[in-house]
Amino acid sequence: MKNTAESEPARQHRGTKLFWVFDVISPFAYLSLKQLPLLPASVSIEYVPVLFAGLLNHFGQIGNVEIESKRRFTYRFALWRARKMMIEMRFPPAHPFNPLAALRLIITAGSDLNCVERVFDAVFKYGKDVSDGNVLADLALSLGFTDLNRATQDPAIKQKLRQNTDWAIAQGVFGVPTFLVDGELFWGHDAFEMVLDHLRDPTQSRQRSRHLDNLPVGVMRTRRPGV
Repeated sequence: MKNTAESEPARQHRGTKLFWVFDVISPFAYLSLKQLPLLPASVSIEYVPVLFAGLLNHFGQIGNVEIESKRRFTYRFALWRARKMMIEMRFPPAHPFNPLAALRLIITAGSDLNCVERVFDAVFKYGKDVSDGNVLADLALSLGFTDLNRATQDPAIKQKLRQNTDWAIAQGVFGVPTFLVDGELFWGHDAFEMVLDHLRDPTQSRQRSRHLDNLPVGVMRTRRPGV
């Protein structure tokens, strides 16, 4: 007789909800977006647009692009990863850029896969400048909005982006993209396989690293004023 009993790992991730936290400014979030179809069909995704600069400010970090040598490497690495992953990638005319209006447009459009992918593709597949009003107006029109100003300047939409960012900070999210599942954070597109392992067996995933939660800090770097 065939054993039809469901395995424990399968039961654990059946119906799991995953929060995918992103900012369209991140080339690695674009790569991460293209990985999401590989998640188990039983996993539902909530797309959470946030302002990456807000995370940096809260945690007192500086972005990769604020260190010139790191900026150059970041762009080279993103393009290399895209080639390895066989994903089309083209950088916009300038980076970083102001992502606020694009993020607000995503929220206005419902923060679903369709609008998230349209905006990301505009930036990193076709290399468009979404801080340009004409580019954004075309995107808005493709999403069914004829009044760009109304779609991006509504106080309720602005507040929702702030709330998303505050919520992410409260969860401990410090960078983008971040996967949040079962209360666990997985940062970066290169953590995707770790996410899959966690979904297969959350209990074992936690047990493997539980001892690190209480690992003592041996020494703290002295920061210069204003850094």
